[in-house]
Amino acid sequence: MIGKFSLARALSAALALTFLLACGAAVANPGIALLDQPAMQSAKARHAVLLAVTRAGERLVAVGERGIVLLSDDSGKTWRQAQVPVSISLTAVQFVSAEEGWAVGHMGVVLHSTDGGETWGKQLDGIEVAQLALGLAQQSGDAQRLSDAERLVADGPDKPFLDLYFSDLRNGYVVGAYGLILRTADGGLSWQPWMHQLDNPEGLNLYGIRAAGSGLFIVGERGLLLRSSDNGHSFQALDSPYAGSFFGLQGNARGELVAFGLRGNVFWSGDQGASWRSIDTGLEVAMSAATPLADGALVLASQAGDLLLSAGRGSRFHPLAAPIGTSIAGLAAAPDGSLICVGLSGLNRLNPDLFSAQR
Repeated sequence: MIGKFSLARALSAALALTFLLACGAAVANPGIALLDQPAMQSAKARHAVLLAVTRAGERLVAVGERGIVLLSDDSGKTWRQAQVPVSISLTAVQFVSAEEGWAVGHMGVVLHSTDGGETWGKQLDGIEVAQLALGLAQQSGDAQRLSDAERLVADGPDKPFLDLYFSDLRNGYVVGAYGLILRTADGGLSWQPWMHQLDNPEGLNLYGIRAAGSGLFIVGERGLLLRSSDNGHSFQALDSPYAGSFFGLQGNARGELVAFGLRGNVFWSGDQGASWRSIDTGLEVAMSAATPLADGALVLASQAGDLLLSAGRGSRFHPLAAPIGTSIAGLAAAPDGSLICVGLSGLNRLNPDLFSAQR
């Protein structure tokens, strides 16, 4: 059931950096005016709290608090700030080409760029999300869905989106708190609430969504694992090897998956989630981010700044380098092979010479 977003619940359920920051800022900045207030340009933006980073072709795009979006065209050596129409913290970003991408964040915000992240337009916010859910519930005639949608409208735009996945320029999903998920089939020109298509009766938080093999997968709190085998039309719950929260996952074309969460818990599946094997990380802190490298290796990061490398596609990991000394919320491999880490202290760039010998 969708209820009032609770910071206390989030703190107890999520030690992972991305959701802690999402919940904290959602409570600290309730003003709807921020949905129409452009992000402030700042010379200190690269040291702000950043929550995600990705590639847009040869460009790097990092997003974070107060609507900050940073761009780099030299593998993370220098950065500049983009123009963004909202001052809402952004939690995730994805580009499907060098030009076209999306970012999501607090208050149900979905942003779209057609110029490699230089400028952004708002496609969706929490006010519109609630109205869409209400309209669909009224058509369904389902009393429970109608009650949940009415509560979503009454709550206002207080629920963040925490991740997104686009398979191409038209088809994508955004997921977030209390089971919130929407789908688009036209590049975000229109959105359809998709909560009723998930096997998630308790409305558990959805933290990550990725494709692997022929399936689409979602992870969330309390060990939630969902898989779609029908191109995202419906999602069924999988048997979970773990009762704690999963904060993210990575998949590949072979159908292999790595899911990660609280207290250093990492699990690997070689059969699209039918079975899972626990991976010993040697850590007791939350795993907060992952990224594939150009050679197929996988890097995992922890909330404490630990970095782990898997040359075996996620089936085993070893320490990559000494912890960087600050929380990591997002990772991306730069065009020159360096590793870009974002988090509480902003941007960190690790030279490829620091870890290439460890592979």
